[in-house]
Amino acid sequence: MRCPYCSNNDTQVKDSRPAEDNTAIRRRRYCPACAGRFTTYERIQLRELTILKRSGRRVPFDRDKLMRSVQVALRKRPVEPERVERMINGIVRRLENQGENEIQAQSVGHLVMEGLRALDDVAYVRFASVYRNFREAKDFENLIDELSGED
Repeated sequence: MRCPYCSNNDTQVKDSRPAEDNTAIRRRRYCPACAGRFTTYERIQLRELTILKRSGRRVPFDRDKLMRSVQVALRKRPVEPERVERMINGIVRRLENQGENEIQAQSVGHLVMEGLRALDDVAYVRFASVYRNFREAKDFENLIDELSGED
């Protein structure tokens, strides 16, 4: 593993332990060249997933990009990181278990919407505003009415 500080290719694992809900291995690493310490995570990947965008473009699935987009929606919201991690793991598992290597971007967005709805209403509305491409305040009103009607 390359050191993120000095790019040395010869780093050492100092500690390994299960992380989150036993779906990853957390490794503490040390770089002998610069004495830097950093953490890596090793996860199971069942298959190589490709996302088919609306434009027709194909891009490799990126779990970190999914996590970043969810974290943007959850910014400054009182949601425990463990719950977010479980939600992301669940989405990735569902995508991998579909049996398809190519997945529509809309499918991923739909799964994120489901997950955020269960985690936090404000994050759900934030994500929906981008995912559904809201153009005016009425779009927000309709979504909030939809949320209110289900409670």
